[in-house]
Amino acid sequence: MAPLVVLTVIAALARLIGWLAGLEWLDSWPHAVAIGLAAMFVLTASAHFLSPRREALVAMVPPALPKPAALVTITGVLELAGAVGLLIPATSAVAASALIAMMVLMFPANIRAAKTDLGIKTMPLPLRAVVQLIFIGALALVLVG
Repeated sequence: MAPLVVLTVIAALARLIGWLAGLEWLDSWPHAVAIGLAAMFVLTASAHFLSPRREALVAMVPPALPKPAALVTITGVLELAGAVGLLIPATSAVAASALIAMMVLMFPANIRAAKTDLGIKTMPLPLRAVVQLIFIGALALVLVG
């Protein structure tokens, strides 16, 4: 739930700062949400590198995939790259598209974790699916904004 809180609070603060300070770029929901998403992806990427969450993420990788630890590292790096990409106007659409694809491709690991009681257990799968759709919707707002 922490990633959703970070996304919501940072996006709202960015939008408020844009409105109060008259910063035209921030006085836009797509741009404010991009900042919130960037903060959220920095937070979620940290789990890919720090114990004990890293080990839990490695356990979530489906057994058919090779080198689970390497895949967790790679996806963490991709989340960090996506976070940076969201903040650069010239790359924000590409970053949002790539992050949407990554979230869709990684969701089977969440399903596996819920069914086998592995990995990070922050919320039940139906709620996790709804939160995932919120993240994808936020990325879509950046993409079309």
